[in-house]
Amino acid sequence: MTNSVLNFILLRNSFGQLCLQDQNGQLHEQVVPVKAFPISHPQESIAIVDRDGHELVWLDTLSQTSSANQELIESELASREFMPILTKILNVSTFVTPSTWQVETNRGATEFILRGEENIRRINKAMYLIADTHGVQYLIEDIQALDKHSRRLLDRFL
Repeated sequence: MTNSVLNFILLRNSFGQLCLQDQNGQLHEQVVPVKAFPISHPQESIAIVDRDGHELVWLDTLSQTSSANQELIESELASREFMPILTKILNVSTFVTPSTWQVETNRGATEFILRGEENIRRINKAMYLIADTHGVQYLIEDIQALDKHSRRLLDRFL
């Protein structure tokens, strides 16, 4: 669904749920922004869907809507998306799984348990996603940007 004129208003109801008022004035409650490409193009291709999953609005980029709408979309996405960017691998407890990884991320130092090699997924040539035992996903944006020690540790699991 493509809207030629993106004339809509996002607001929160008294329960704190995101609502969309369309150009006809109809209020759609409990709407959800959904990223089509959350890893490779996080600021592009965003749909706003109703509680049944039907698309109400399609945004090629967030800049197609007002700054107030952008803030609500980003706030809603941030409240349910947590994907730290892994910047350095400090230590790995063992090269067999499960293993405990000590890493640095854009949100600070942390430690997680890697259950198996299958929890490291290649997204593209340089990008990887690592899922820990709690379901937290750590993004490596560019494997070549990691230091030599980190790449060497990661290579043991690839």
